[in-house]
Amino acid sequence: MKFIRKTSIVFALFVFVATGAFAKNPETKGKKTATPIELSTSEFLKKVHNFVKSPNEWSYLGDKPAIIDFHATWCGPCKLLAPTLETLAAEYGEDIYIYKVDVDREPDVARAFGIQSVPSLLFIPQGASPQMGQGNIPMASLKKVIDEFLLGKEPKK
Repeated sequence: MKFIRKTSIVFALFVFVATGAFAKNPETKGKKTATPIELSTSEFLKKVHNFVKSPNEWSYLGDKPAIIDFHATWCGPCKLLAPTLETLAAEYGEDIYIYKVDVDREPDVARAFGIQSVPSLLFIPQGASPQMGQGNIPMASLKKVIDEFLLGKEPKK
């Protein structure tokens, strides 16, 4: 009986530690952690662009710049890009939106933007025309695009 009780206590302690009840990461304490936001077609129409009502005229509906990651669950380069976008979402969370659109689940959105390969990234600044990038773009290049193109900061020298 003692063995079962000790085993239960050890197991409960393990569960608490594994779920973070006792573990605290000082680097994330008090920080907001943003993640890329997966969009359905209806959400895309409300938050980004209503391509049904305005198929020939671009009109961004967001209140801050955005990146749209057109991806697929089976895509190797998309899987490699995902952690980079998560890092950027945490770093720039207050300044930009990072959205994800699964081209297999949301084919109408992919078709509206002419997506033929994944990953494809749509960079949307406030008050200017968006630009498309393709492939697994490196972190440094993405930061440069975010800082200079989306946020309008002066290039670093």
